[in-house]
Formats: sequence, structure tokens, C-alpha cells
Amino acid sequence: MQGSANLNLMIKAARRAGRSLVKDFREVENLQVSTKGPGDFVSRADREAERLIKEDLMTGRPTYGWLGEETGETAGADPTRRWIVDPLDGTTNFLHGMPHWAVSIALEHKGEIVSAVVYDPAKDEMFWAEKGAGAWLNDSRRIRVSGRRSLSEAVFATGVPFGAKKTLPATLRDLANLMPACAGVRRWGSASLDLAFVAAGRFDGFWERELNIWDIAAGTLLVREAGGLVSGIRDDQNPLEDGALVAANEPLFAPLRNLLNDR
Repeated sequence: MQGSANLNLMIKAARRAGRSLVKDFREVENLQVSTKGPGDFVSRADREAERLIKEDLMTGRPTYGWLGEETGETAGADPTRRWIVDPLDGTTNFLHGMPHWAVSIALEHKGEIVSAVVYDPAKDEMFWAEKGAGAWLNDSRRIRVSGRRSLSEAVFATGVPFGAKKTLPATLRDLANLMPACAGVRRWGSASLDLAFVAAGRFDGFWERELNIWDIAAGTLLVREAGGLVSGIRDDQNPLEDGALVAANEPLFAPLRNLLNDR
């Protein structure tokens, strides 16, 4: 695997956290039948994974800043660089014993994502990218976005808001606009993996309206380095700041975005 020292550090940290999560995942399946319930256990697994990642990354690069889902933000002596980490993207899947969740690590330099890792431990798939160097799967397979050009042939991914999230009405309108025009929509519960699958050509596009930066920082670079396009759903939105984004290959990007903005 040819990559920078920073990327190799990220991959090592993702694998270490992934091993810990896989071990805990086996225990979660057993906890499904207990009266105690798995919720607290999963929270501990999540926090432990972030502790391992932070230990590896901050030991290797002690001057960098840090932003983690569980531990929040810490400024670094080097104000130009920051790790952005989601140690367990797809917590609900993990909680229910479904093997579709990921470790997401991004490196930001001067406000731009320059290195990215999305690791799927259950399938042992390591998606990674560096700015200007393409997107890759595992050791040596370069990945590209799909070549489909027609909405009627395309399969898209999204996240349907749960609980009291404010974007549910808009998302239902999105589905009503898009589903009659495409081959299908999937809701798999892990935004970082959805974006990695777009980069690998498995999904033709992805959109969501209410995400956190750690959900998408790594995935956006994967898509761009795989030849895809990423933007806010509206012109005035920055995906990493506003949490609303659309990603697709070039032929499908504008048609998808237009449908999402058809009000």
C-alpha cells in the first residue's frame, strides 16, 4: 500500500479500533436476549474505539487538533491540521447485530479534507484516499464511481431521519420525487459507508439533509477522488458545515440534485 505517513497511521488506527469493535460486536449479539439490554454496552464499545484511535493518532501527531464524536474537540498546537473521527458510524446497526457499520477517520488541513479512511471491519474492507492520489479499496484496488448515465438505471442511498429530526418532511418529499424516476433507494444506516459505496460504484449517488461532519468528512474525499461530485443540496450549503449533501457520478449529479430541489 502506497500512501503518506499520515495515511498509514490512519489505517493502522482504524484497524486497531475495528478489531476491538468486532470483538464487542460478537458480545452485542448475545446481549440481545438479556434483560440488561445492549445499549450501555454499545456506548462503552464506541468510547473504547475512539480512545484507541485517539491514542494512536495523537501519539503519532501530538500537535494536530482533534474532533471526535464521543470526546468532542481539542485544539492542537498546529492550528492548520485536525483529525475528524467517527469511531462507530452505524451504531444502531451495531446495536441490533447487523454487520454494516464503519470506522471513519479524516485529516483536515487548512479547512480541506486531504486524507480519508472508511473501514468496514465486518467485511474487512478498507476504503482510503488522499487528495490528488485517487481512491482505493484495500491494498491495491483503485475504485471509481459508477458509469451509469440514466436515473432509471440508478440506485441511490440516503438516510431517513428518525425520532424528532426536523428534516423528515423534506426527506419524504425527496423520496416521492426520486423513487418514481430511479431503480431504487436504499437506507443502510451508515453515511460513511454509503459514500464509500458511491466511490466504489456500488451506489450511483447519495444524499442526506442532517448529518455531522464526522459522518461525512472521510466519505466526501473518497467520492471526489473516485471521480464523483459532492456539494450541498442547495447552492448556499457547505456539506461539512451544514450537514446536507448530495454525491453522485458526473452524469447523474445534476439530475439528482434537481429532483431534490424540486419543491
